[in-house]
Amino acid sequence: MIKDFDAISLEILWSRLISVVDEAAATLVRASFSTIVKESNDYACILMDSRGDSLANNTASIPSFIATLPRTMKHFLREVPPDQWNPGDVIMTNDPWLASGHLPDITMAMPIFHRGKLVAFVGTIAHSPDIGGSIWSADARELFEEGIRIPPLKLYEGGKPNPTLLNLIRANVRVPELVVGDLNAQMAAQAICRDRLVEFLEEYGLEDLTLLSAVIQEKTEAIMRRAIQEIPDGVYEKAVEMDGFDHPIRIQCRITIQGSEMEVDYEGTSSQIDRGLNCVMAYTESYTTYPIKCALDPFTPKNEGSYRPIRVKAPEGSILNPRFPAPVNARQLIGHFLSAAIFGALAEVIPDRVIADSGSQPTLRLLFTGKGLKGEKFSSVLFANGGMGARPNKDGLSCIPFPTNSSCGSIEIQEAVMPLLFWKKEMILDSGGPGRFRGGLGQEIVIQVRGKEPIRVSIITDRHHHPAQGFQGGKAGAPTKIVLNDGQYVHPKSQSVLRPGDRLKVHYAGGGGFGPPEERDRGMVDKDLREGLISSEAARMIYGLGEKDGKGG
Repeated sequence: MIKDFDAISLEILWSRLISVVDEAAATLVRASFSTIVKESNDYACILMDSRGDSLANNTASIPSFIATLPRTMKHFLREVPPDQWNPGDVIMTNDPWLASGHLPDITMAMPIFHRGKLVAFVGTIAHSPDIGGSIWSADARELFEEGIRIPPLKLYEGGKPNPTLLNLIRANVRVPELVVGDLNAQMAAQAICRDRLVEFLEEYGLEDLTLLSAVIQEKTEAIMRRAIQEIPDGVYEKAVEMDGFDHPIRIQCRITIQGSEMEVDYEGTSSQIDRGLNCVMAYTESYTTYPIKCALDPFTPKNEGSYRPIRVKAPEGSILNPRFPAPVNARQLIGHFLSAAIFGALAEVIPDRVIADSGSQPTLRLLFTGKGLKGEKFSSVLFANGGMGARPNKDGLSCIPFPTNSSCGSIEIQEAVMPLLFWKKEMILDSGGPGRFRGGLGQEIVIQVRGKEPIRVSIITDRHHHPAQGFQGGKAGAPTKIVLNDGQYVHPKSQSVLRPGDRLKVHYAGGGGFGPPEERDRGMVDKDLREGLISSEAARMIYGLGEKDGKGG
């Protein structure tokens, strides 16, 4: 039995807790019905203490969910006080203002009891394949158009399902088997986490997690405070612009460092709009604290203590803190830009610890829905990505997500569940922003409808007019581009109908470069040229590679 949390004991216990949640996450992936979870990683599993504070999350958690789920848990606890929870209870919600910011995400929690005492909660979030309404899109005018909103309700009570709630969900979604299947997968994952945590407590002779939770959170808070203290006190600012829906949107970011605390203030940011780009405060906080964690403390496992020294402010009524019932379904288009603002501000003082803008910041999403080859209903999302921004000492990674970590998954699986044929999926020449270190390349994907009926596509994109910017003299990456057939215009943030035989060509944006291009190592330029990442014209005109180098020319 471990009584004292010395360094070695703490490392053992902490690692075991992470492995517990990782096993729960593996269960969720195996049991899920949708490609969104199974293939594209759009989920999270988090272990929380009895107060609802996060203690450990699965290794591959979506960054935003790590911070939103504990907030939702505290809403659950206000709705159902601790003494009213019983074994077998499961509460869920998708309310954007209580949970992760848009309706497709289902947040769920289950209590964990040990020897009759409530000792913890396990929570999961998974992006549902459908939530009704006008499908996942950016063009709704208010929240009520975007799907069914579920307040905190018990999906299971004492181990017994709530048939009324399940029937309500089934009646309001296009693919009920997939939706309910994923709900069951979330519950299975939580049950695994519950069982493994009880085994953990028994093995180490712990009555509860109270002391261990406090020690772990205090450690992570102290580490983050030391990291903040290493930055000189001061105010650091950055403004970022994006395409918006019909007009550009501006994020104004001001970071104030004082001792071991940091305040991020978005005063001056654009007001909320009547389209689904609005980003609720919980999501704003999540994608503010995540890039700060990446820059200042990338190696310590995340939990509640990591974010206590950071305060986030955004004016009510702004696009980063909208008033209900603003539409919010495509809130990631704004939230993902926050890392560009954070890194841009911090580049002034710690340029060696940030990366240039990423082409997958924000992510480019295509949601397809309709009838498959055999008349079956389908709804699936393509989670492909653009190029990551260049690093201070390395090139950016190509076709890699940031700041999210959702992945494309198997194209063969996508073709199996949708009446689509992928003709091309390849990196785009010269799409990475030039620099001392080059931005990651974007990619071109060409998709054709092979079914006999029209299908709907919801396009959720940005960076058509505001490509990923370079840092410290680096140049911008290539912008986003979407073309239907031989050049027909497609709205970059709206729904369209694709008819049998239609081809959709999508260029995913490249990442920005880092440092002046003329300082790039000649050997690296030559290697890029040989590997087909840059053209001979770019090698000559941008990087100056010519006859005098003995290469190209």
